[in-house]
Amino acid sequence: MYYCIVNPSARSGKGKEIWNKLEYKFLEKKLDYRPYLTKGPGDATKIVRNLMENPDEGIEAPFKIVVLGGDGTLNEAINGITNFDDVLLGYIPIGSSNDFARDLSYPKDVDELLDSIIKGEKTRSLDLGKLTYNNMTKPLSRLHDDTVSNTRYFDVSSGIGFDAAVCEEALSSGTKNFLNKIGLGKLTYGLIAIRQLLKADKIPCDIELDDGTTVHLKRFIFIAAMVHHYEGGGFNFAPKADLTDGKFDLCYAGDMPPARMMFALPFSFFGNYYWIKGIGHHVVQKATIKTMIPMWVHTDGEVSVKSDNITVECLQQKLSMMC
Repeated sequence: MYYCIVNPSARSGKGKEIWNKLEYKFLEKKLDYRPYLTKGPGDATKIVRNLMENPDEGIEAPFKIVVLGGDGTLNEAINGITNFDDVLLGYIPIGSSNDFARDLSYPKDVDELLDSIIKGEKTRSLDLGKLTYNNMTKPLSRLHDDTVSNTRYFDVSSGIGFDAAVCEEALSSGTKNFLNKIGLGKLTYGLIAIRQLLKADKIPCDIELDDGTTVHLKRFIFIAAMVHHYEGGGFNFAPKADLTDGKFDLCYAGDMPPARMMFALPFSFFGNYYWIKGIGHHVVQKATIKTMIPMWVHTDGEVSVKSDNITVECLQQKLSMMC
């Protein structure tokens, strides 16, 4: 049985249309499948959790779950998994950023990709990130789940500060919807990033690394725990990230004027920005970040609450993929 989690709103409402075409693959091959169309924030999490806690009679692990949507839909589905050893995951990226798939050399043709997935074989195991809110404060983001857990998984990246503020604004951005319709959705994050950067507050923070070292920034701009290379629609913040080593690349910018960060952004898009003064980088398994005031936090671009104290850690090869 293939459980297909479909975001009909992906790619500016074309998700349902794309799924209708791909559904013929399951019919042609006479495979058992069941589609679930999401209706709003947090829906994919609820669907997957219910599938695992209340499995169909006669269905045994591993559960084969196929997600058709963007990075946000994939993140929600992963957060519904109660036992990763019992799941084989397939992913068909049709979002505006698709940072998860960017590293994995997926076929661009969705039919070809689905053919690979429905072989139903485990082809790779990938690291997974885990975020713990040591403290959560209101307000909630403009688009948030009904309930906010104090832990969240992330498969691409988790960040606090500037990059999370960009994601929070993009979630309900009319600009994003317009650019998606004309095929330029990836520009959304760049345009919002410039605006957020110019109005960023001066806030100090401490980064406690797993070797006991503490990095203090008098003014931090963003801190990102990168499992994969890219976030924000193609910014190559972690060009040497290893997707299977049980560690993430902790990248940050701080103690630098907005003008220098503006200068750094184009270089970060091509993965060549560590040399710029104020950019920091560590490869760690775990880190705790404390900020003077609560800031937006994201997991794979999904933003729920602000926090002034979070812990991020990497779980080695936790995610089993079918392609």
